[in-house]
Amino acid sequence: MKLVVIASIILLSSFCARAGTYLVNFDEGNLDAWQELILTQDFLFLDVDDPPPGSWEIVNGELHAVSPDESTRLLTIGDHTWRDYTIEFDVKPLEKQGPSNIVIAARIKNSWVVWCLIGDLPNFRENASEALFAAGNFHDRNTIFYTHAELHRSLKLGKWSALKLAVEENTLNFWINGKLVIGPVQLPNRKTFERFDAAKKEHPPKPGNIKIVHPLQLDGFHGFLTGAAGLGLSNQTARFDNVVITGDSIPNSGGLPVMPKAKLATAWGSLKRF
Repeated sequence: MKLVVIASIILLSSFCARAGTYLVNFDEGNLDAWQELILTQDFLFLDVDDPPPGSWEIVNGELHAVSPDESTRLLTIGDHTWRDYTIEFDVKPLEKQGPSNIVIAARIKNSWVVWCLIGDLPNFRENASEALFAAGNFHDRNTIFYTHAELHRSLKLGKWSALKLAVEENTLNFWINGKLVIGPVQLPNRKTFERFDAAKKEHPPKPGNIKIVHPLQLDGFHGFLTGAAGLGLSNQTARFDNVVITGDSIPNSGGLPVMPKAKLATAWGSLKRF
């Protein structure tokens, strides 16, 4: 614990002075501020009429999450006023029932979501996954659009990894363990959109094979510029911890930022050299 505090103080100067920091490390023992949102048609296009809720509980100061099938389940926090911000957290996959994913989400408003994931897709080589950017309505598969995908090594079972998503105006960036894997990419707008045809149940696009089709109609939704943040998973069990959300519109909560578990070993090595 002392190491976390020392490392946090060292890193505090990296945060913008004007920005608020919302910290959740699950030590408080409750999830009162969180809400679940379920993707009723997941990214593998397997029909689930009425998917059951996931299991979310705090165990030893960490969020223990279980998604029992291939529907993606999000746990969300925040409100519609949050605008440009960064969300990051640690995640440790524990067990997978089959093809699965880990999700980091932003600008959640009702069932509209902007999200990135690291997930398994059929016929991929062993230990290979795909990092994917998507946006749309979690409750209507025909409004879910994928605009960018990159091959990436799977997250290791039993090992902490760090995910980070930044949204600023119309631009998104996604990092895994400190490496930028997607971005900068443009968020959807009412003029044009890079998408694939969900109605035909095509596979998500491969890098360099994305089509620009007709203008996107968002049915009165005015853009993905504000909304809550979230974390989630499908078809697996995982632990989450050290959620840090920063931005000018973010309220301060929880004191000093926590050093991500995935970076503790690196930070400890640096501290010992002083």
